[in-house]
Amino acid sequence: MRIAVLSDIHANLVALDAVIAALGSIDGVWQLGDVVGYGPEPDGVVERLRSLGARGVRGNHDTTAVTGEGVDWFNPEARAAIEWTRATISPAVSGWLAALPDHLQDESTGADLVHGSPRDPLWEYITSGAVAKANLDALSSTTPFGLHGHTHIPVAWRADDGRLELIRPENGERLDLDDRRTLLNPGSVGQPRDGDPMASFMILETEPASATWRRVPYDIAATQKAMRALGLPGRLVDRLSFGV
Repeated sequence: MRIAVLSDIHANLVALDAVIAALGSIDGVWQLGDVVGYGPEPDGVVERLRSLGARGVRGNHDTTAVTGEGVDWFNPEARAAIEWTRATISPAVSGWLAALPDHLQDESTGADLVHGSPRDPLWEYITSGAVAKANLDALSSTTPFGLHGHTHIPVAWRADDGRLELIRPENGERLDLDDRRTLLNPGSVGQPRDGDPMASFMILETEPASATWRRVPYDIAATQKAMRALGLPGRLVDRLSFGV
């Protein structure tokens, strides 16, 4: 199987469509949460994912957009954007987001899908070796690898004979997957934060097992124009140009 793994789309439909156009032949789409928040087209993004038959999980922004839970943890710009999202999304989109689980294990591959981390699916950021090790240990014994987003940075953490290996993949880089426990982050479709403004995603192949990270350009100015027209915070608009 060849599966597209997407995360942190953040209501950026222009970026999502650019990714979809670059996918080629795939057998499925998995999304790792934060479908909405920050960006200007939450309903459009959800409709596109539904049309693709995407499977996946709920992120912290998705949860807050539906329930209001955790809004006080957001910085002022993120809070303004999520409050706009809460007031804007349709009942159908709210229902779709609410129905997403916060954790999903794929039966065919054994892969664990979460947004934040295996031990805290909604809120924990895996940004250090200590946190990565704790979450590798938290993976189910039947899980060969875990998929997560939340940090907006493409990365892999792998346990290797008592050591912890950090992999920062370049565009097009492939990682062969074996019996070593591994956490995989595809980066962000809609709001990258690794200094590269291009949309980031991952292709997971199961026979033989591998992960390949990809970047594609999109019309950033079009998304920024839409955000400005809706009065979304200027800092959220500007950062798209720089991938930070």
